[in-house]
Amino acid sequence: MSIFLVIAFLFCIGSIIGWCIELLFRRFFDKKMNPEGKWVNPGFCVGPYLPIYGCGLVMLYLIASLEKLDIIENPYIEKPVLFVIMALCMTAVEFIAGTIGLKVTSVRLWDYSDEWGNIKGFICPKFSLAWAILGAVYYFLIHPYILDALEWLSNNLAFSFFVGLFFGVFIIDVAYSSSIMAKLKKFAEENDVYVRYEKIKSQFRAYQEKQKGRLRFFFPFRSERSISDLLTDFKITFERRKK
Repeated sequence: MSIFLVIAFLFCIGSIIGWCIELLFRRFFDKKMNPEGKWVNPGFCVGPYLPIYGCGLVMLYLIASLEKLDIIENPYIEKPVLFVIMALCMTAVEFIAGTIGLKVTSVRLWDYSDEWGNIKGFICPKFSLAWAILGAVYYFLIHPYILDALEWLSNNLAFSFFVGLFFGVFIIDVAYSSSIMAKLKKFAEENDVYVRYEKIKSQFRAYQEKQKGRLRFFFPFRSERSISDLLTDFKITFERRKK
């Protein structure tokens, strides 16, 4: 089985599983951004997937596969080093993705500014530790099943059709979501600010419920009025650009 299909398959299931994790986290644990405990569709895309988790699963799989090289012979040292590498790599992915998102679109997709030791609000020790723990959970509880899943896929290549279908829907979703980001970027540049994505989504959810009495879970930005007009009306705390 080609490495391309392996990566595509892992990205697919990682994105979906990551979306489920974030959905539950925001519903039951994220009281700061979701004090009312409502179901919130996480992430940049409309559909039930988070690309950063897809990239994360691919990376965790590749790092866990380094164990076969026997670089460190002592197993008591090997495992902690492996988990530290996983945490560092995932933290790097967060930092790069957050930085690119802010520089290219003027939108801050997530914000750790209130967390201790944060760097530019993109990464912080708290979530780096969470990545290390998640890496350990992956290694001991998930990786063996991933290997079984890849073996099953190699014997059932017809399933690759659904992987291709996933990417077809995903590409359309990215195109639609990018059009939303373009409108947010335009507003941000015209007002010389950076936009906090999650806060804006929260404002749009509140507006939808007030106007329609219902919440669009998958299309939070759909409205009769333009996004620019609503952003002007909303009392959102934007992040001023530093001169």
